[in-house]
Amino acid sequence: MTRKLYFIPLLLLSMLQLPAFSQENTDTVRKVIDEATVSHTHRVSRRSYTTWGGDGPLLSFGRDIRESGNHVRSVPRFTFFFNIGHNYNYDFGRNVGIFTGLNLKNIGLITKDDKDSVKLKRRVYTLGVPLGIKIGDLKRGFFFFAGGAYDLAFNYKEKKFINGDKKEKFNEWFSDRTPLLMPSFFAGIRVHPGFGLKVQYYPDNFFNKEYKETGNSSGATYPYQNLDAKLFFVTLSYDFHGHNIHKHVKEKAVRYHRKYEKNF
Repeated sequence: MTRKLYFIPLLLLSMLQLPAFSQENTDTVRKVIDEATVSHTHRVSRRSYTTWGGDGPLLSFGRDIRESGNHVRSVPRFTFFFNIGHNYNYDFGRNVGIFTGLNLKNIGLITKDDKDSVKLKRRVYTLGVPLGIKIGDLKRGFFFFAGGAYDLAFNYKEKKFINGDKKEKFNEWFSDRTPLLMPSFFAGIRVHPGFGLKVQYYPDNFFNKEYKETGNSSGATYPYQNLDAKLFFVTLSYDFHGHNIHKHVKEKAVRYHRKYEKNF
């Protein structure tokens, strides 16, 4: 009987220790899960991020412009507005990465006929999606980049000058005077803290040869039927770090686990 009485306190003491042991194990598991989640999110956040920027001062040229086989003089066209963009970046490591995004550009060309003193300025606003690769020291911001893009031409403007005086001007949304989609290739270099030099080339004809004008007394005409023009430009590009798109995920994960721990 005495032995049984000694056994009862020992049994009660063991039962009191079980919740503490269980709580200690639960806390350890929560801590491991929390650290693993934060560590994984941190690794992802260092690789994936967004940047804002685009093409700054842009100098465009018409390459080998010809009308009915005859060479047409081209004048370099300089523009500053509006060339902006937003890019999504993914770095595989310190030296290699890829990027895409959405960029607004103001591109065009100027032709001049000295014989008739006629100068024509033609430009389009485009919304482009690039896809490129970066190679270099991505952490320090010094790298080479290259890739391709597809631009959607959504606004066309044309101005006509005779002897320096503006004679005609018109603006068209989603005009058929140029192709709707304009593919291109680009390459460049970027240096710290975010400026670079880029060259971009459009291999297709800037004009739509099948464009038809109607309503004239002479009937339908094709103003660009015999006109060939390839466009390329050089620009001082800029690209600065924006928002770390996974930073908020890491913070949210930490808050969730803390809240879960309190309510458990």
